Amino acid sequence: MLRFLTAGESHGPCLMAIVEGMPAGLPLTEEDINADLRRRQVGYGRSERMRIERDRADILGGIAEGRTIGAPIALRIENVGRSSPVGGRMTVPRPGHADLAGAVKYGLDDLRLVAERASARETAARVAVGAIAKRLLAEFGIAVGSYVVEIGGVVAEIPELPWARLWELAEASDVRCPDPEAAEAMRRRIDQARAAGDSVGGVFVVAATGVPVGLGSHVHWDRRLDGRLTQAVMSIPAVKGVEIGPAFENARRTGTEVHDEFFPDGKGGVMRRTNRAGGIEGGISNGQPIVVRAAMKPIPTTITPLRSVDLATGEPATTRYQRSDVCAVPAAAVVAEAMVAWVLADALLEKLGGDSIEEIKARWNELLDWPGTSS
Repeated sequence: MLRFLTAGESHGPCLMAIVEGMPAGLPLTEEDINADLRRRQVGYGRSERMRIERDRADILGGIAEGRTIGAPIALRIENVGRSSPVGGRMTVPRPGHADLAGAVKYGLDDLRLVAERASARETAARVAVGAIAKRLLAEFGIAVGSYVVEIGGVVAEIPELPWARLWELAEASDVRCPDPEAAEAMRRRIDQARAAGDSVGGVFVVAATGVPVGLGSHVHWDRRLDGRLTQAVMSIPAVKGVEIGPAFENARRTGTEVHDEFFPDGKGGVMRRTNRAGGIEGGISNGQPIVVRAAMKPIPTTITPLRSVDLATGEPATTRYQRSDVCAVPAAAVVAEAMVAWVLADALLEKLGGDSIEEIKARWNELLDWPGTSS
C-alpha cells in the first residue's frame, strides 16, 4: 500500500524523498515533519555537523491547502553542512563501514562514492517520511515513541510508568534516557570515549500504543508484522540486533514463564496481564503495545586510527578521521521511531484499505469491535 524512496548524498546539495500511497485528506504541514527532524539532530555525543545543520523539509508536491491529495508526496531537505569532506579520492577503507564491500560490489575505485550514500545522513529523509506515517497513525489514536536503555555499557533502570510518561522523560534528556542517574553516567561514558578518540554504541526501545488486533498476517513469511518491523529497524546504519519484546530474556526462560496468559475482560472478550510477546503473536498484532528493542554498534569512524590497507598501493595503512559522532544512539532511536511508524502505517492501510481518510475511518470502528482487543 505504501512505499518510499530516498535519494541524495551526505555532502550533496540535498536529500530527497518520494512517498507514494498516502491516502487523501490527511492534514499535513511542514512543521509536522520538521519537529521530528529537530529531534533527530539533538543528543549528547553528536558531531559538530549537528550544530551546523538546521534540517527542515520542503514539501514540493502531493499537498494542497494543508492536506494530502492522494498523489505522491515529494520532500526536499537541504544539506546546509555540505562542505566538502576532508581530502580528495579515498582509497583506505574504514573497518565497520560499507567502504570496502560497496566499492567491490559497484566496481568503484573511490571509496568516498560509497561513503557518501552509505552515510547515516540519509536517515534524515527517513525521519521526514516517518513523520508523515506518524501523522496518519495519529488519526487513529496510534502513537510511537522511544527511549534509550543503554550506552557504552551503562544500563538504565527503567521505571514502571505509562509509555507516554516514559517518552516524556526521554524527550527531556539529551541521551533520551528516562532514568536520570543512568543518563548522567551515560554522559560521562560518552565523555570518556571522546577523550580517548573512540566511540560507543548502545540499546534503545521503540514502542507503539493504540495498535489494534490484526495488523500483519501468519499466512506468508513476508507479511508477518514482526519480520517487517525487524527488517525496517535493522536497516538503520549501525543497528546490528533487533528483538520484539524481551526476546533474548525469554529465550532463557521456560514456556510457562514466558507466554502471556488470557483472562476474561468482563466484556465478552479476553485480556492479558503481561506483554512478554511484545504486542505480536504469530506475526499479527494482538492489541497490546508493540515493543521493539535494538542494539546499535559503536560508530565505526573514530579519531583513533584503525588498521587498514590502502587499496591504491596494497600497503598497510591507517584510517583517516572524518567528522563523526562519538555516540548516535539517541538519534538512532528517533530514526527507529520513523521506521516503526512507517511499517505500522503500511500494515494499517493494508488491513483497512481506502483512498481517503474518510473512507478508512469508516472501516476503523468495525476493526475495533472485535472482542479480543483488550490488553
